[in-house]
Amino acid sequence: MAPESAALTRSFVPLKAAQRGCKGTYENRYHLSREFRASCWTAWLGFFMHSPTLLLDSPAIQRTISRMAHEIAERNAASLKVVIVGVQRGGVHLAQRLADSLSKLWGHPVPVGCIDVGMHRDDLHQRVSPNISPTSFPFDVNGKTVVLVDDVLFSGRTTRAAMDALNDFGRPQAIQLAVLVDRGHRELPIKADFVGKNTPTSLLERINVRLKEDGGEEAVYIEKL
Repeated sequence: MAPESAALTRSFVPLKAAQRGCKGTYENRYHLSREFRASCWTAWLGFFMHSPTLLLDSPAIQRTISRMAHEIAERNAASLKVVIVGVQRGGVHLAQRLADSLSKLWGHPVPVGCIDVGMHRDDLHQRVSPNISPTSFPFDVNGKTVVLVDDVLFSGRTTRAAMDALNDFGRPQAIQLAVLVDRGHRELPIKADFVGKNTPTSLLERINVRLKEDGGEEAVYIEKL
């Protein structure tokens, strides 16, 4: 090969290499873009199909109830005036557990009842037929310290309805509120006196409380809506 031809051939080698490099760069960008799109799609699916997040397991729930019982006992020296009322349906089993724990602390039985708020809800006009559960008061609420118990405190509207329903049965000396989970987003000026766990949440989430009295596992989960 003539020296001129060899020089000419060598001069085109870098150009071909550069062309191959550009092609490789384009392919890399394509693959990166495809991988990026796949990761975004996975994250998008994960947002809507997210598995529940465990907030409290069974031992943690029992420890929380025990702590709340001690707080109630510490605040109420006149133990004979205290009655426990569970809000249907989530607060009924929790109220019974709190009453059992307080009975051990105080050394005497603690009256426990349950109250339905279906007819006192402020959205009653939006419901075709309210879901009514039993109300039971095996005691007189007049002059008593009533500890209202619910599983989750959210907007505060259920608590307001419970207080309205309670006043239909008498005039308590005081009403205190005990909740297992306070998730925030209050719409009324209501604050719990005894809180098991404060958990800030999104409006796109919900708190799912599962108790052994209802069958199955016992745990508290945060779930995506």
